[in-house]
This record gives sequence, structure tokens and C-alpha cells, in this order.
Amino acid sequence: MSTVGAVFLDKDGTLIEDVPYNVAPERIRLMPGACEGLRLLAGAGWPLIVVTNQSGVAHGYFREAALAGVEARLRTLVAQCGAPLAGFYYCPHHPAGSVLPYARHCRCRKPRPGLLLRAARELPVDLGRSWLVGDILHDVEAGSRAGCRTVLLVNGHETEWVLGPRRLPDYLAADLNDAARFIVRNSPPGGQ
Repeated sequence: MSTVGAVFLDKDGTLIEDVPYNVAPERIRLMPGACEGLRLLAGAGWPLIVVTNQSGVAHGYFREAALAGVEARLRTLVAQCGAPLAGFYYCPHHPAGSVLPYARHCRCRKPRPGLLLRAARELPVDLGRSWLVGDILHDVEAGSRAGCRTVLLVNGHETEWVLGPRRLPDYLAADLNDAARFIVRNSPPGGQ
């Protein structure tokens, strides 16, 4: 089976406005520049996949079932931009969580690459032809560990700036539209 590259997108602070632990669909809004970037990436043939840490489940702030409404709202918003969402993957775990089934170390919580590896198996996606766009260096590290090229949005959300070999993005972007223009200029269409 032939595989293509994809663009993996962090959710909060990258694709949508960062409202901590929000699962109310009516409060979900795209970040400035996101719609234009999504349209550009989809027009260039890139499958778009959301990968997100959702530790609110482990902390007991909301039930895992609430993420179905979040996914539905994201699919609607992305479709309104003319870009279908190929996948939505989340990690509900956190080692310091209070909900026992979710209070653990796992392979899917970024900066680990588990969400990307799972998406690559299920969709299928060639990680070596793919990109990850995120707003913190944990996103960049997850993408790098999975074998993707990476873009960091410099929008004030990264506050620690702990650099390392897997935490150096290929590009620094102002927003998702800037990131999309860079990806389209520097990759074959759809990562083929």
C-alpha cells in the first residue's frame, strides 16, 4: 500500500484558541491564520491530523466521552475552511492524574511519539514525509521522535525553552498560515 506524508497539528494554541481544559464545543474557535493555513495545506493535498494531549481526563476535569463533541466541532470548523480532517488522536493520560485508569505514564502523551505512530499505522501515513506543527517544544519533540519535520509556532505559548537535539524545529512560524506556506514551499505536494 502506498503512503503519503501528512501534516500533524497540535490542537490547543495551534489549531484553536487555547482555553484550558475546554470541552464546550461552542467555545472552540480557530486561531488567527488557521483557516487560511488549513485551506492551503488541503489544496496542496496534505492530509490533516490532530494530535493532542488531553490530561483533563486524567485530572477528572471532564470525561473522555466529552472529547467526541470536541472532535465533531473541530471537524466542522476545519471543513468550513475547505479542509477535511483525516484524523483526531488524543492522549487522556497524565502520571499525576487523579482518575486511576488514566493516571499513568504512557507512550502517547507528547513529547512521546505514540499518537503519531498510531496515526501512521491506521491511516497509513509516511512519517518521514510528514510535518508536525505545534506551539510548544513538547510538540516539536514528539514530531522529531516520530521522524517528522517540525514547525514551532512562536505565539507565546512556549515558556520554558528547554532545547535539545529533538527540540529544534525546522522552522519558526508566526501562525498556522505562515507554517502552511513554509511546508507547501519546501515539500512536494501532499508529501508525495
